[in-house]
Amino acid sequence: MKIMFNKPATSPTAPPDRTAHLHLSGLCAGYPGRPVLHEISARIPKLAATALVGPNGSGKSTLLGVLAGVIPPTSGDLHHAGVRPPAFVPQRGAVGDTLPLTVRQTVEMGCWGERGPWRRLTRQDHAAVDTALDRLGIRDLASRQLGELSGGQRQRALIAQGLAQESDLLLLDEPTTGLDPEARERIGALLTSLVADGVTVVQATHDLEAARTADACLLLQDGRLVGQGHPDQVLTTSALARVWQPL
Repeated sequence: MKIMFNKPATSPTAPPDRTAHLHLSGLCAGYPGRPVLHEISARIPKLAATALVGPNGSGKSTLLGVLAGVIPPTSGDLHHAGVRPPAFVPQRGAVGDTLPLTVRQTVEMGCWGERGPWRRLTRQDHAAVDTALDRLGIRDLASRQLGELSGGQRQRALIAQGLAQESDLLLLDEPTTGLDPEARERIGALLTSLVADGVTVVQATHDLEAARTADACLLLQDGRLVGQGHPDQVLTTSALARVWQPL
């Protein structure tokens, strides 16, 4: 198993793919006694939005966890061409409603990777937090408790936490699940603008409409990659019927 960060390949027969932000080769991962991902080989392009698509249990969240560095692969190679660690936005339901955190405190946690939870944030950190709050349109909610927010507001707070990390790779797990159409549209527009500003975006999603607006798509089934490329080529009627066939 190898995880490489911003290192060119040394083999003359395998030149680095300078258009890829992430390159996976034969990647396997899972949990003790439960393998999930099997021999995943794929590329995730730079400065683009990529959708990870598949039914429940297909391995989307596990793959996202591997890309985020929170789940170690058991074998295979992962090459990361970014210059900063990825920013990971988990599912909204993974963050407890009862945590005594304000919106600002939640977003400030995005700076902990650089400073640690006990060190005072710098002026630059506070500026990054303010920028993230403004970009998500939630500056007026900064003093509100996270548990008091609507689903869309809370999701925007979590995405703002990811933006505060100022990474060039943003990973999101089901960012629009359970949200109303207006909230989904707002988050979709934000992700598009982030790509235009130089961020590579990868989201795991059940929302086929959102997936079809992405620049690239990885289709998973039972922990295996069964399609990759432009959504028009991957998310065909026949491919979706095979992946979502009744058990």
